Amino acid sequence: MYLFLVIFILLICFLLALVVLAQNPKGGGLSSQFGAGGAANLMGVKRTGDLLEKLTWGFAVGLIILTLATHIIGGSSVGPARSINQQAAQRAVVPAAPAAPASAPTAPAAQPSTIPAPAPQSAK
Repeated sequence: MYLFLVIFILLICFLLALVVLAQNPKGGGLSSQFGAGGAANLMGVKRTGDLLEKLTWGFAVGLIILTLATHIIGGSSVGPARSINQQAAQRAVVPAAPAAPASAPTAPAAQPSTIPAPAPQSAK
């Protein structure tokens, strides 16, 4: 589906370029050299200009819609990463939390004091 839309976009681009090149508001553009001169005489110059303008707008709007459709269908998984940083982030493996090394000294636990308690005094 994505490939079909890309091919259709290329076709629309080609047709849009031809329609734009065929236009000339002064009446002497490429349209008379490619056999459209007879059509201009048949329909009138004003009507041919209107037709070419409508075709230009139609192809431009169609191109925008198809481009947005390829973005929606393709998502972000289509095509390579756009920068070196994105490529590195995709390849990066998140390391596990480091375990405490066995040879590392540990803080001594608080031990009860070994001071002898005072002896009870007898009442004299």
